[in-house]
Amino acid sequence: MKDSRRDFLKKSVLAAGGALMMPELAKAVIKENTAVQAPKITLKKDAVILMQGDSITDAGRDKANTASNSLAMLGNGYSLFIASQLLAKHAALQPKIYNRGISGNKVYQLRERWELETLALYPDVLSILIGVNDYWHTLTGGYKGTAEVYENDYRSLLAYTKEKLPAIQLVICEPFALKDGSAIEDVKWFPMFDEYRRIARKLADEFNAVFVPFQAGFDAAVKVAPARYWANDGVHPDLSGRQLMANLWLEATGLA
Repeated sequence: MKDSRRDFLKKSVLAAGGALMMPELAKAVIKENTAVQAPKITLKKDAVILMQGDSITDAGRDKANTASNSLAMLGNGYSLFIASQLLAKHAALQPKIYNRGISGNKVYQLRERWELETLALYPDVLSILIGVNDYWHTLTGGYKGTAEVYENDYRSLLAYTKEKLPAIQLVICEPFALKDGSAIEDVKWFPMFDEYRRIARKLADEFNAVFVPFQAGFDAAVKVAPARYWANDGVHPDLSGRQLMANLWLEATGLA
């Protein structure tokens, strides 16, 4: 089964040639990186879907605009690409989608604003992408956190969230970095950053959350076009990378 999945992924990438079909690539990546019994998301009428994280999620959103489903509030990142498809495909359910990502955030900073910017919205579905700053800022910002701090803080945040909202459906997104991006230096980022990715997957398993393998998706995508096509600095995706992220998220959650 594992070999057949790898063959499917390899064929999907090779068959794309110069015209990458991102939905097909995303489907192959999710098949390759998801257990057979992995959870999927179900939507009810008027479901509240909340996207949380750092600058990758923030994506220039207007923080003064708090209305659901608005362009200004969603920003111009992967959250917008996800929202546009969900709102069109699930119009009968009229989901309410919010973005509360804030640039520069690490896990402990999510916790500082969790009451007002997460729990107060009573999300039915909560998607979190966090971790790149928890490592990056140890290199550039004087942050003293470690992978262990990241794991402990993240686990505590998820446990608290489940305590307050027992029925919540969680989506944990894999932090990622593209090795040839302008902000990435292999000697500093790897293999240390890989531990943060491993922790995110571990916590997804612990909390029965959907796991979105963004790193695996970009690793497959760079076989078709170079890293800077997807994310020039290796951290913040450009248009193509944002669409790829949306395809991966929708496929992993079962909402594609």
